[in-house]
Amino acid sequence: MKALLSVATGGPDTLVLEDLPDPQPGPGQAVVAIKACGVNYPDVLIIEDKYQFKPARPFAPGGEIAGVVKAVGDGVTNVKVGDRVLGSTGNGGMAEAIALDAGRLTPIPDGMPFDEAAAFLMTYGTSYYALKDRAHLKSGESLLVLGAAGGVGLAAVELGKAMGARVIAAASSQAKVDLAIAHGAESGVVYPAGPFDRDGQKALAELFKGACGATGANIVYDAVGGDYAEAALRATAWEGRFLVIGFPAGIPRIPLNLALLKSCDIVGVFWGAAVARDPAGHKRNIAELMDLYAAGRIRPYVSERFPLARGGAAIAHLADRKALGKVVVTMD
Repeated sequence: MKALLSVATGGPDTLVLEDLPDPQPGPGQAVVAIKACGVNYPDVLIIEDKYQFKPARPFAPGGEIAGVVKAVGDGVTNVKVGDRVLGSTGNGGMAEAIALDAGRLTPIPDGMPFDEAAAFLMTYGTSYYALKDRAHLKSGESLLVLGAAGGVGLAAVELGKAMGARVIAAASSQAKVDLAIAHGAESGVVYPAGPFDRDGQKALAELFKGACGATGANIVYDAVGGDYAEAALRATAWEGRFLVIGFPAGIPRIPLNLALLKSCDIVGVFWGAAVARDPAGHKRNIAELMDLYAAGRIRPYVSERFPLARGGAAIAHLADRKALGKVVVTMD
């Protein structure tokens, strides 16, 4: 089989396409013939050794896949050969096949295309865990989503709408805001490119406050970080919840007096660790997400598809913040 491998620390241009032996299932494992692999921001970090987990090299990036089960090991009962599945891999997804614990696989309906299935788990899983389990979003609340046209951001927009929130989309261009509005946001705001000096920070905070209204946002979903975080925190409502999702604009420094003055919560969202700690809760969330998909209330927006040989270009496209919705690598 072919796999796109990280053989040395570096950017997307360091990835190499190589032939590897076909994987075989161990006890409790299934081998999946991969049809599509979702590209996510951790893929940008993991090949540069900047992610929380550092797999031994060589390894293939790619943390979520969709495909067909081609073999199962002893003790596997939740999937069988021929099943169409999606799965969380951590890494190893940019390859033609993978062996992984069968418990990490979820059957998908016949009507779900593989590219959508590969774009489903990490974005909706992260955003649903954030809004449902960490923010405890209630119908009628206001939700400000930063990075609203990215993978997790667009998922948060759709889920916020499905859960009854008034969603305000914030993004770096009008085209991105328009995309978020098309996916359920009530309104949107275009923010300028950073970094910002103090006057720029104040102007950005006023921009967010104007978009959220006089009382502010009950929930802020920050998938951007950097200088945008403090400005968005200033637009948070009394007893609001500020969700820490990711940092493509850099890790922010937050003045904690703002949390005191607003009596608000700054809430970390580490979906991957939550899945490991509460697999039963994760299973319930995925079942609920599948119900929302079946009802047509959420659907991954795949804007770009790259062949496996150009998986590095797919990661670079995401790293350059050019992506709308999800980017997917396909094996066909």
